[in-house]
Amino acid sequence: MTKLGQKVIYQIYPKSFYDSNNDGFGDLKGIIAKIDYLKKLNIDMIWFNPFYVSPQNDNGYDIADYYKIDERFGTMEDFEEMVAKLKEANIGVMLDMVLNHCSTEHEWFQKALAGDEKYQKYFYLRPAKEDGSLPTNWQSKFGGPAWEKFGDTDLYYLHLYDKTQADLDWHNPDVRAEAAKIVNFWKEKGVAGFRFDVLNVIGKDEVLVDSVDPDHEKPLYTDTPVVHKYIKELNRNTFGTDPEIVTVGEMSSTTIPNSIEYTNPDEHELSMVFTFHHLKVDYDNGEKWSKVPFNFMELKSLLSTWQTEMDKGNGWNALFWNNHDQPWALNRFGDPVNYREKSAEMLATTLHLLRGTPYIYMGEELGMMDPHYKSIDDYVDVEALNGYQMLLDKGVDKDRAFEIVVSKSRDNSRVPMHWDDSKYAGFSEAKPWLIPTDQDEINVEKELTSGEIFNHYQKLIKLRKTEPLIYAGHFKELLADNKQVFAHERYLDNSPEKLVVFNNFYGTEVTVDLPAEYQDKDCTTLVDNYQNEIQKTAKQITLQPYESLAIKI
Repeated sequence: MTKLGQKVIYQIYPKSFYDSNNDGFGDLKGIIAKIDYLKKLNIDMIWFNPFYVSPQNDNGYDIADYYKIDERFGTMEDFEEMVAKLKEANIGVMLDMVLNHCSTEHEWFQKALAGDEKYQKYFYLRPAKEDGSLPTNWQSKFGGPAWEKFGDTDLYYLHLYDKTQADLDWHNPDVRAEAAKIVNFWKEKGVAGFRFDVLNVIGKDEVLVDSVDPDHEKPLYTDTPVVHKYIKELNRNTFGTDPEIVTVGEMSSTTIPNSIEYTNPDEHELSMVFTFHHLKVDYDNGEKWSKVPFNFMELKSLLSTWQTEMDKGNGWNALFWNNHDQPWALNRFGDPVNYREKSAEMLATTLHLLRGTPYIYMGEELGMMDPHYKSIDDYVDVEALNGYQMLLDKGVDKDRAFEIVVSKSRDNSRVPMHWDDSKYAGFSEAKPWLIPTDQDEINVEKELTSGEIFNHYQKLIKLRKTEPLIYAGHFKELLADNKQVFAHERYLDNSPEKLVVFNNFYGTEVTVDLPAEYQDKDCTTLVDNYQNEIQKTAKQITLQPYESLAIKI
């Protein structure tokens, strides 16, 4: 796991990174233009969200052609140039593989609609029940029923996501062969990593049944045993032939035992998994469309449990706070108003000193935060608009419904990257598809000139590549009952050295008692976002607001 432990992966949402041709959308040439910036961070790989041909009903996760670049992003020649130039900069390319579903505009679905029986077997097509109701009572994750009428037939097709995203039936060996063919095509193009979208829902049963209630619906199609079988097969037939390729599966609502099996090298499945439990600690009773303070003790418990148990089982975590589907962590777990820099650095330190492979979402290294939108019309994401309507339908008043959407919309992190303080943040000279805010205060130009967050990330990345306690060490939770500080130890089996980390998650000073074994010890401060240097430990440590301190004893 040493190589995985030393890697740091950066995520680019191409639509929002840099617009080279001033059409309001980011593109591949825009990414090529910013390679020097990416080199500064010293990242190893970039995960790119999809830029394949797509109607863009779900921002590219509704793919109409897996083998072609959507013209709004550029050409295959642009892609090949980008791969080559990133390789020169020692940065690998990780592509998003959306293989649970495809766009209803995809050739497979269109052939199925036209009556081709071969392609009809690519999808979950089912008749209505005898009483005329839908095949099952499943709900789409984007709201509403998970079934849509299949053309002018008596059948319905399953869509766990948007109705233009038809679920593919992985029980069909032809579907699995198509998936392998897609992965191998991009592997031949020099792609060094693959991120598999919603991978643990490919194992739906052949016989689909009603859920007893909404809370017991996900187990009917999530993390089923056959998922492991299909991933092992995909591994054998594609990326598993090259041990250097890095893979990560997006695993919603998964479990620790399943995640260990997905990622233990002996199982020959994936390098690591994205899990989301820690990003639901500000959901009220599990409901995303709610607004409550985050539960710090639950967050601590989840981070520590997953760290400890994945370590025991030789599994591997993908570590992240932010991505294209999440509002900014800084707004959720930090204080963007009073302690933007310090809380951004604290969150970074917390993550980068854990066991696993850290991911940085573009703009995180600048301390970007949720945009200040004034109207629901400022949002474009289908999930946010549906969520807003759902709240209104439940009787939530407009102001409160909007307040909730402001705090949870996926568009929060999809706003264009802030390159400078100009009207459109240096992203484009044309009006962007989403409007940036706060670029006068938060932008690359200003951060590289006089900021401190980017430098902090550089320091953390350097430490991850050079410090065995970080890239190869085990995890042990400390101060489990402390309601303000997340603390832990990293250690190696064959070394007396320890890395002890303290993260203050709040905007008030706090003093903690050190466990006896760490008291009165000579130590080295590896990182501290207040630039404090400790050379010998006492009985207590006082942490400033949002201070992160890591000492080597």
